Amino acid sequence: MLTRRRFLYTGALAATGAAAIGLDGYSESNHPRITKLEIPLARLPEAFDGFTIAQLSDFHHEDHFSVVPIRKAVEVVNELHPDLIVLTGDFVTVPIFSHPRRHYPQSARNAEPCAEMLQSLRPGVGKFAVLGNHDAASNPVRITGALRDHGIPVLSNRSVAIERGVSRFWLAGIDDALEGQPDLGAALANIPAGEAVVLMAHEPDFADESSLSPVDLQLSGHSHGGQVWIPGIGAPWLPVMGRKYPRGRYKVGNLTLYTNIGIGTIRAPIRLNCPPEVTLITLRAQR
Repeated sequence: MLTRRRFLYTGALAATGAAAIGLDGYSESNHPRITKLEIPLARLPEAFDGFTIAQLSDFHHEDHFSVVPIRKAVEVVNELHPDLIVLTGDFVTVPIFSHPRRHYPQSARNAEPCAEMLQSLRPGVGKFAVLGNHDAASNPVRITGALRDHGIPVLSNRSVAIERGVSRFWLAGIDDALEGQPDLGAALANIPAGEAVVLMAHEPDFADESSLSPVDLQLSGHSHGGQVWIPGIGAPWLPVMGRKYPRGRYKVGNLTLYTNIGIGTIRAPIRLNCPPEVTLITLRAQR
């Protein structure tokens, strides 16, 4: 029989446990962790063997909880001295219960301070971005402009050549797959057949589509790795188009996919077993 005393005692234990989890989760959300991996690409020119790409994603900038991990992540990336930096979307946050394709332009006010922080990133070759679903559901024109004005071009259904001497590979980006107007064909249109392509696409499950095109590597975010990850169970919740490939490295047909678990948070400033991630990828030419 559950007596009043036992009920109160059990409730107190549950409240204490929840508070401890909350404190641990808040602490974890402030400490970016570096993930280093090597990815061989069959079509990568020999000149790019050892070329490094740092990836950051899902900043969700606001004045309180995200500023610390973003600042720390920028410091970590600069200490790694990457050749290229890619930023795979969600610079701002729209209201949690937003209706699909309903716009919240007021959320874009965080674009400028976020871009200002990211301006401090120092790559050897360049830094580029794509928009995420929160950006596209806010004010994509303002967010794109803020990033551009701080030295960060946004690749929306287009590509750029990354050159080293006479060799090159292509960095492509698509508009957000959920809230934007993605056009992979347009992004790849000017790329000669047989040349290596790295694609930035905010939603990782877009890999099912990009794997049908001549794309060698897709870099994504979106899922936050669930933001809470329970060992042996996984994430209690994952977003649409972030459920099939929620975190880490995957092989989808001939395509390699990497899903970064992000920097910021939504719903609550808590991460459990999902610390903010700085990914450092070393490309390898397959001999």
